[in-house]
Amino acid sequence: MSMLGKAALAMWWDVSNEARTEWEHWHAHEHVPERLSIEGFLRASRWTDVSGGEAFFVMYELKDHTVLASAPYVARLNAPTPWSTKMMPLHRNMVRTQCQVIHSRGGVTARHALTIRCSPINEVGEEIHRRLGELAESISQRPGIVGMHVLRHESPNIAPTTEQKIRGNSDQAADWIIVVSGYDLEVLRKIGDEELSETRLRDSGTITETPCQLFTLAYTAIPKDIS
Repeated sequence: MSMLGKAALAMWWDVSNEARTEWEHWHAHEHVPERLSIEGFLRASRWTDVSGGEAFFVMYELKDHTVLASAPYVARLNAPTPWSTKMMPLHRNMVRTQCQVIHSRGGVTARHALTIRCSPINEVGEEIHRRLGELAESISQRPGIVGMHVLRHESPNIAPTTEQKIRGNSDQAADWIIVVSGYDLEVLRKIGDEELSETRLRDSGTITETPCQLFTLAYTAIPKDIS
């Protein structure tokens, strides 16, 4: 099964260990249900740093990119609940990226995920798309792996929101994103060291913005789970 929908919201941030218990409770029992109640939000997944660190990776799969500028979604962004208002400042080093899905092969939610944030070296052309598509096709069929997905940043045409202002207007965005999902952590680690290494990605026409990160699935839901 490929990603649900044609767009995604992919995010990384840190939450201190002191705040983690309440933050995770809020995220699972208020924030995710709130987001999944908005038309066009198809699935939410939350992942934690595989090494036990403070990093999180969260991804919402969306019907299409127009959801990110839809009136119901923008209304929620501009009217955070009291609990959300308390939790928003706890998001540190926020990278929040609204995306089009470029390639999607295989499953999304598995025990582990590898993420890489990267950018095209030169003007994006068919060759980059072709090479990343071939990588997705090959890697998604690997033993220990269930899927690979390539996302490209595209900002919706909306003004800065109340939630963003509470976080300090410091949100960053990735350019291109690679997500590999799998059930074998060592296979994922090897792929990050080999096929998706900085050198190999450069050969495919992209340069890495950050090293690959490895995460473990903590929680996932679809709208009917919270209805």
